[in-house]
Amino acid sequence: MISITLPDGSVREYDKGITSMQIALSISEGLARNVLAAEVNGEVWDASRSIEEDSSVKLLTWNDAKGKATYWHSSAHLLAEALEALYPGTKFGIGPAIETGFYYDVDFGDKPFSSDDFKKIEDKVIELAKAKNEYIRKPVSKADAIAYFTEKGDEYKLDLIKDLPDGSITFYTQGNFTDLCRGPHIPNTGAIKAVKLMSVAGAYWRGDESRKQLTRIYGVTYPKASELTDYLHLIEEAKKRDHRKLGKELELFAFSEKVGMGLPLWLPKGTALRERLTNFLQKAQVKSGYEQVITPHIGHKNLYVTSGHYEKYGADAFQPIKTPQEGEEFFLKPMNCPHHCEIYKTKPRSYKDLPVRLAEFGTVYRYEQSGELHGLTRVRGFTQDDAHLFCRPDQVKEEFKKVIDLVLYVFAALGFDSYTAQVSLRDPNNKTKYIGTDENWALAESAIIEAAAEKNLTTVVEYGEAAFYGPKLDFMVKDALGRKWQLGTIQVDYNLPERFELEYTGADNQKHRPVMIHRAPFGSLERFVAVLIEHCAGNFPLWLSPEQFIILPISEKYEDYAKKLSDELKDSDICGLIDFRDEKIGRKIRDAEVKKIPYMLIVGEKEATEGLVSVRRHGTGDLGSMSIEDFKKQIIKEITV
Repeated sequence: MISITLPDGSVREYDKGITSMQIALSISEGLARNVLAAEVNGEVWDASRSIEEDSSVKLLTWNDAKGKATYWHSSAHLLAEALEALYPGTKFGIGPAIETGFYYDVDFGDKPFSSDDFKKIEDKVIELAKAKNEYIRKPVSKADAIAYFTEKGDEYKLDLIKDLPDGSITFYTQGNFTDLCRGPHIPNTGAIKAVKLMSVAGAYWRGDESRKQLTRIYGVTYPKASELTDYLHLIEEAKKRDHRKLGKELELFAFSEKVGMGLPLWLPKGTALRERLTNFLQKAQVKSGYEQVITPHIGHKNLYVTSGHYEKYGADAFQPIKTPQEGEEFFLKPMNCPHHCEIYKTKPRSYKDLPVRLAEFGTVYRYEQSGELHGLTRVRGFTQDDAHLFCRPDQVKEEFKKVIDLVLYVFAALGFDSYTAQVSLRDPNNKTKYIGTDENWALAESAIIEAAAEKNLTTVVEYGEAAFYGPKLDFMVKDALGRKWQLGTIQVDYNLPERFELEYTGADNQKHRPVMIHRAPFGSLERFVAVLIEHCAGNFPLWLSPEQFIILPISEKYEDYAKKLSDELKDSDICGLIDFRDEKIGRKIRDAEVKKIPYMLIVGEKEATEGLVSVRRHGTGDLGSMSIEDFKKQIIKEITV
């Protein structure tokens, strides 16, 4: 007999060789019908694979990320089977699961292929799925694997096999298709009920531009047709909300090849939006005891050697800036924290001075590969709402909790009400990626876990996601479309204070090391604005909107009255503009709606004579006439955060 520990902590005894599917059946048939795979001692296995020793087992369904990934990887194999049936002689590269489905890289040879072929392939996939063929795992020797794919004539699989050690190779077969694969897979193809091929693109084999370009086919599958319909609707809605599209239409930001890829240009309206976000957080920080600082955009190479950033990121960063002085090198700033460490060191510190909270909206630069750049969400120059807190060890948990409060305040003000806190710890099996002692890591990790628990946060733990110098708490926010984004991060760091030899004099009159907390509620302004645009579809909260009103004179005769109203509103810090165009009022209203300007103030003879404005709300319609004073009161009440 062996002992199986389930996620709720319960332990069950089973015969040696039990499978995860049999464990599921012993619990309930309903559970077994939904099991796609299992996590055995932290590793995802086929549900049909035998368990030979005491193990921890988590049964994975469609509702688990790893279950979904297994389902989609199995779907990639089914796509390959359909392609081989429809296009004999097709050769196959790799077919992994991705965040929103899967893809397979294939070589059709001389056969023509386009998205026009999608429908017949989808039909074939569903036909094969209905056969409910099992995914059968088979360990094979390296020699047998080479022999199989040599006979088949698939050089891509042979290229993969040459890097694999003998004894580690497995094949998976479903129906008439066999693939080189480490797995795992779902029990059988019958779970795949709906399929949609999304797009086709080119992809160089192994990402090497000197090698052949293959055809990459992207797809997605679901266990219910209704879920696929919902997903496709979500995709269409996401296209409408794409921050790159709305950013251009709303004149918020732009990119220029002459300036450089991944370096956004903030236009006047986008700059106004950024400044409102910045001012909002600065006010909150002042109330919380932060001091604002400013540091240069570059730093001496030695600064980043000391911090460890050069060792970890130097090869992937913008390359050094050389000066006329022999051997002198500077770097574009990849992080603000080393600069803040040097600010801390500018004078002696006492235990009574701590915590010291230094905040900066600091622009940093990181060389992202061109293929990874994406609008504002992945750029090469971005501004972090960065702060670093230097505190005594006995203050860490309380300071961490205060930062959590600040992050949640930001989310509440901007309508992000669905989030999970991800506790990101280091990979216990690969500690070489990190700096610092095991003792300091243990202290930092326990502080984060305890603080999150005391604030009653819904948390998930992810190993291997920590920063190289310390663990962190990342806030995973769901937007209006249910998509997850990482926004806001808090990190505990015992290591940089060691590297920079930071000190304070304790109550015992001895020197001690402070603990450093890194935090950024927005993360980066660029990424945050991108997510915010897509979350609210460009309909920003009134207090944040770059243009809060637009005055629409019915004719030229009422422009003077419009100017008077505009001046009066701007005197009350309400921002907007006047549409002076010689257009009909209907056209002006439609254009203002497209620009998502919150309030439209229509003025004609009646309004000018009686000192009124006729008010329309974007997306709502006519609100009737009111005095300018009443309108100001309404606006001021609405923009008070």
